[in-house]
Amino acid sequence: MKKGLLLILTILATDFVYSQNCSCSDIFVWLKETIEKNDAGFQYVIDQKGEPEYKKHSDSYTEKVKSISDKNECAETLSNWLKFFRKGHLWFGVNSEKNISDKNSQIDKEKTKRQFKNWETYPYQEKDFNAYISKIKEPGLEGVWTTPPYTIGVRKVKDEYVGFIIEADGIYWSKSQVKFKIKDINGKLTATYFMQDHSSKEMNEVALLGSNYLQMDWVTLRRVKPTFPSDKTLETYFKFLTTDIPIFEKLSDNTAILRIPTFDGSAKKIIDSIITANHHIITTTENLIIDLRYNGGGSDGSFEKILPLIYTNPIRTVGVEFLSTPLNNKRMEGFMTDPDFDEEDRKWAKESLEKLQKHLGEFVNLDSTDVTIETFDTIYPFPKNVGIIINEGNGSTTEQFLLAAKQSKKVKLFGTTTVGVLDISNMYLINSPCNDFKLGYSLSRSKRIPDFTIDDKGIQPDYYIDKTISKYQWIDFVNKTLNAK
Repeated sequence: MKKGLLLILTILATDFVYSQNCSCSDIFVWLKETIEKNDAGFQYVIDQKGEPEYKKHSDSYTEKVKSISDKNECAETLSNWLKFFRKGHLWFGVNSEKNISDKNSQIDKEKTKRQFKNWETYPYQEKDFNAYISKIKEPGLEGVWTTPPYTIGVRKVKDEYVGFIIEADGIYWSKSQVKFKIKDINGKLTATYFMQDHSSKEMNEVALLGSNYLQMDWVTLRRVKPTFPSDKTLETYFKFLTTDIPIFEKLSDNTAILRIPTFDGSAKKIIDSIITANHHIITTTENLIIDLRYNGGGSDGSFEKILPLIYTNPIRTVGVEFLSTPLNNKRMEGFMTDPDFDEEDRKWAKESLEKLQKHLGEFVNLDSTDVTIETFDTIYPFPKNVGIIINEGNGSTTEQFLLAAKQSKKVKLFGTTTVGVLDISNMYLINSPCNDFKLGYSLSRSKRIPDFTIDDKGIQPDYYIDKTISKYQWIDFVNKTLNAK
């Protein structure tokens, strides 16, 4: 398959001639018909769960959508209908391309300010507050914190800690407004956090990490004032977990680490350049850690330069087969005119389209074999040990990489089980009849089915990292394990 097409999210808009209106009920009819005729995983799920269960599920939504007029509510409801099939490689939502891209231009700024004008505030006085926190000698919750785009002050008021805005966008949030409240009940911290629209979220995982980080569920705040000595382990953890781009560094004389937050096509050049620039270091260092936490996938082409570094024996990859339908095959038509495709790729797309068109309504293997076997000329002595860190945030292409990587004798997986969204793949995005919504569904199914399925199971680690080991200690745990003699 050319250009690493497996599991690429292909965004093409397809217009439909549709005789109905664009009510939520009409959109549901279109969505249901589109999935039944074109999604590569539809029949597989029906065979597992049964036609009666599917009918019961769909009938309940037929009633639900009749009373829905709000576009966002319709999108959420129909997205929930899709969950019957699988938890990944299916998506339905409002078509943002129809809206103005700059969100601030869509809102009446003054109206929004007035809407939250009477929101609870803390009597913040910059000089007095700075004088107060300058006297703090031990790290606690009080102080000045940042979580972009906010700078937030925290002060204990009676039996709770109040987080208030020091700097924000000035539209949804203004100086002194209360952004969150933290309570300490018998040593257990909980928080009420207010989102951009001021709706509240209860957070039960609240903790001060080291001296300079405050974690509230998915929200991480870094201390600005007062200053305390930094913890190298925590600094490394947050640097790696918050980066948007791949990064590489030496942890010690014996260990290097490559952090890859995404295998998106845009990351390929960065990954390739990092490997090229650091090839000597990687191949002369005993241990390599590859941190993939929360890497949700992308394109398999993005990891092609990693495999030779960790290779020990031939890598077997079981292929996929594509469901051929008039709608699905439009993707190949798009590839034939894609400016990013060279002449060889366009020739492949043309030949693939011809093959698909001859087998409408059938699953078609576009490759010459069911299993490809990849070999490399060199087996590097180093890295001798490769530890790949995984968690529940890994799916799709990342799981495809893991299936290939774990065939190496050097590789061990560390962490928790991945999400399991790989068997039904190759997403394709189309517009709804009135262009108000977008649907993403899948064109292919793996030939591993039913003998070796990943969906809803995930890939398990060789070394399970249990909850007694803090998330910011995972890298140290892997490093120590790889260095154990």
